[in-house]
Amino acid sequence: MMDVNRVKQILSSSADIDVKYNGTSVWIDALNEDGRTATVHLRGPLEERSTVEISELEEV
Repeated sequence: MMDVNRVKQILSSSADIDVKYNGTSVWIDALNEDGRTATVHLRGPLEERSTVEISELEEV
């Protein structure tokens, strides 16, 4: 389970860190102001963005 500090570290890192949401690889775009959710999009051709609970993200 991911926490806010780890999301901040991933966002500030230049490394390609594999993060999954419901078993699907995603990019984290931003930490939202509420501190509980993040904006993500799927890796690949689709640029559809979603807001998800940070606790539902997992680092592989």
